[in-house]
Order: sequence, then C-alpha cells, then structure tokens
Amino acid sequence: MDFFKRPLASVRTYEPPHGDSSLQVPLEASLADRLGHIRDRFDKSMDLVIHEISVCGISCAVLMCEGLVSTGTFSEILARPLTALTMESPTPEKIHEWVLSDSLMAPDQKEIKTYFELYRFMMSGFVILFIDGVPGGDAFGLQGFPGRSVGEPEGETNMRGSREGFNELLRPNLAMIRRRFKTPDLIFEMITFGEKSLTDGALVYCRGTVSPALLARIRRRLSKVKLDVALETGYLSPFLEKGFSLFSSIGYTERPDTLCAKVAEGRVALLLDGTPFALIMPYLFNEHFQSGDDYSHRPYFATFIRWMKMLAFGFSALLPGIYVAIGTFHPELLPDILLSKLIESDQSTPFSLMPEALLVFFLYEIMREAGLRMPKPVSHAVSIVGALVIGDAAVTAGIIGAPMVLVVALTAISSFVVPTLYEPVTILRFAFILLGGLTGLYGVLLGLCAVLINLLAVDSLGIPAAAPCAPFSLYVLRDTLFRWSWRTLARKDLRVAGLNGSDMAPKRGR
Repeated sequence: MDFFKRPLASVRTYEPPHGDSSLQVPLEASLADRLGHIRDRFDKSMDLVIHEISVCGISCAVLMCEGLVSTGTFSEILARPLTALTMESPTPEKIHEWVLSDSLMAPDQKEIKTYFELYRFMMSGFVILFIDGVPGGDAFGLQGFPGRSVGEPEGETNMRGSREGFNELLRPNLAMIRRRFKTPDLIFEMITFGEKSLTDGALVYCRGTVSPALLARIRRRLSKVKLDVALETGYLSPFLEKGFSLFSSIGYTERPDTLCAKVAEGRVALLLDGTPFALIMPYLFNEHFQSGDDYSHRPYFATFIRWMKMLAFGFSALLPGIYVAIGTFHPELLPDILLSKLIESDQSTPFSLMPEALLVFFLYEIMREAGLRMPKPVSHAVSIVGALVIGDAAVTAGIIGAPMVLVVALTAISSFVVPTLYEPVTILRFAFILLGGLTGLYGVLLGLCAVLINLLAVDSLGIPAAAPCAPFSLYVLRDTLFRWSWRTLARKDLRVAGLNGSDMAPKRGR
C-alpha cells in the first residue's frame, strides 16, 4: 500500500495536517540553493547528514538523518550503484530517468516536490537524492532505526494463544495484523496526526464488514484533531468520544490477535507510530470482562471466569462504601460477632469509618503509584514495605482497624481482576465511601443508579456501550454473560453495527 495513501476523494473526510506553511515551497533546480536552505533550516543540528557526490560528472547530493537509515542497505542499494554508474553524454535529466527506471531496486521510492515532503520523508528514515539541475528530489525508503523486539504484552497475558504483542513501530505492527488476516478486504488507511510531530497512524478495518456509517463518523471526528504533537493513542481518544462518562466507549489492546477478532466483528482499529497500544472503536462495556483465553477454555469455565470478573468489579467499587454505610447507619444488618469486632475496632481508633476508609485508600493509591513509577527492583520493596510494615504498624498503633485492612486488601485484589476498569473503579470507590458515610445504604443505592444511567447513556459512535444487555438482545447473550461453544458461535457471524440500539445499518445482515 502506498506509504502516504489517503482515502478516495468520494469518501474522504480526513485531511492530514499540513505542518508549517513556510515549507510548502517547491524545491529549486539549483543544488546549491537547496542545500543552503536545508542547512539554514537545520542550523547546527548534528543528525543532518549531507554527502555531496559526483555521478558521471554531474553534481548530486545524498541527504539523511543519522540513526534513521540502515547503513548497510544504503550502501548496497544506493551508494554503490550511483558511484559505479557509467553513461555516455550524461545529463541531469538522463541520470534522473535512470533513477526512476527502478534500476536501484529500492523497496520504497518516491518523488518529492516541496520542502514539506522533503523533511517529512527524511525524518521518517528515507534517503533523499538531489541532482543538480533537476527540480525536486527522490526519496528511498531505507529505514534502519532501532526498535523493541516483538514480545508478549505485560498487560494482556494469556495462558493460551499467541505470545506476540505490538511494539512501537507502525510497520511491523501492521505486518503482524496482515499475517493473521489474509484477505484483501483488510484495509490499512494511512493518516497523520500532529502539526509538528507528523506522526503516522493507520485505520484498520475490514471492507464489507465494517459499517460505512461507522467508518465515516470516525473519519469525521479524526478530521477535527488539532494537536501539535501526537505521541500516544490516548491523545486521540477524547476527539472520538462525546459527552462525559466514567466509562469509555473506546478500548485499547496490545495484542494483534485481539485486534483481528474485533475487526472481524466490524470494528475499526487505530494504530499510531511510537506506541504499542491500538484503539478499538467502538468498545462495549461487557468486553472488559472478556479475554482471549475465554475462547480457548471450555465454555462452562469461561462463563465462570466472566461472572467472577463481574463480581470482582462490583466488590472493588462497592465493598468499601457498603462497609462504611452499614457500620455507620445500619449496624443491625451485621451478625453479632462481627458487630462486636467492629465496635471494638472503632473504639480503639481515633477516626470514624468514613475518614478512616478515605485515609487508608488514599495511602494505598500513593503506594500503588510509587510502586508503578519506580524501577521494578525498588517497586517490589515499596510494595512489601507498604503492605507489611506500614499496614501492621498502623493497626498496632491503633490508627486504623483490622477490619478496614481486610476490606482494603479484598478491594485491592478485586480491582486488579479487571485492569482496564481500574480508573473508573478508583473514582467510584471514593464516591461510594462518601455516599455511604454521609447517607448510608440509600445513598449508595442512588449512586449506583446514577452510575448505571451514565453507563447506559454512553453512545459516542452510534452503538450503545451497554449493548447487548441494554438494549437487550437474547441472541447476542451467547457471548456476553455466557460463552457458548464454538459450534454455536460459528453458526452466524456477529456485526457490532447490527446490535440492538445501533443507528448504523450494516452493509449485510448477520
């Protein structure tokens, strides 16, 4: 596929950033003028490499950015053929025709006409060839910059299936997807973000499966992205969503097999150069409780795991608030033995349940953030100190009660069962603690209703995030609350645009 291919004019709604308007200037025919302009623009930047050479007596120049080009490939494909070229009655036009005749066998070769194209290609690992007397130049894709090798993603480990995960380089990521999805209907649509960074990205979708309305809506929203620098796909998520909600309708993954499975259901993925996290649009709420292992395990065990994740999500968000609410306003709901323990703990600590819970969970978040940001060897020590030393010392000193430590431990463990929901769970946890401590179980129940209403209102791309539970679809529940066998799942394919409540008509029915 062409390196900077854009959508066809009939459907194009995305326009890439044009960068600095002063660079939209045609390249001169004079080699000295071009090199002088480039040297002035780069000033004293040490990574600019300019080799002035003579080809058959004609002055030429080779330009590149140090560290972005494979020196071995450059020497074999470009340097040796140019220096060994012999030609009768050479002229700049003849040399240029020879370069364009595919004699150099470069894997990716393009003509450039402006300084904007020159800088963009050169800073993407291309080698630029200038010929004195010929306006413009030729770019050769000889990239050789280092990158992280393909490995298993740490955040999405599976017991079975592929061990490959995306890395920070866009092209190898696209190759991993293509290797798993061997159909010409799989489209990689190249786009660019950032007025200054000019970061390459790719929309990935399956033609004939994706809803044209969904694809057009995503393109239209991406056209409104106005950023100087786009370094991560998280920069783009706010432009793809509408309204406020704790829950996002945009998911992410580091696994190429997961991305292929979502694309096969009619979704659109977005990959960005420089990050291993690919966006998936749209992303349903129930998919937070699914994993790749679900489709390798036996159906009954996969169903059990999904229900366990849902319960863990409920524990991590509601358990502290319910504990504070019952201990403060509804102690009669507790068994006598547990109530006596709670009263004994409350009398030995200086704080009531709500301040105590807020304090403990705030300290827990501090320790978690410290362990996450520090080097791994030190982070383990921080975790041990936080869990054993600080926790035990706080209970012994009577600052917090032992029941609260147990609640914190259960909540912390439950929150890691569904890591993609950790951000909203953390905010909900503090909110429910405040509601439980101020209004009791009634406030917790009203808060839960508000959260459900907010979740049901998430519909940023025309497909309800709570589908297929709301609006309800009995057929699609075969792979939601339950996971049926592949004999059942393979009978009919599922298109996300065909879910109940969707305002997009799929190109062909389920």
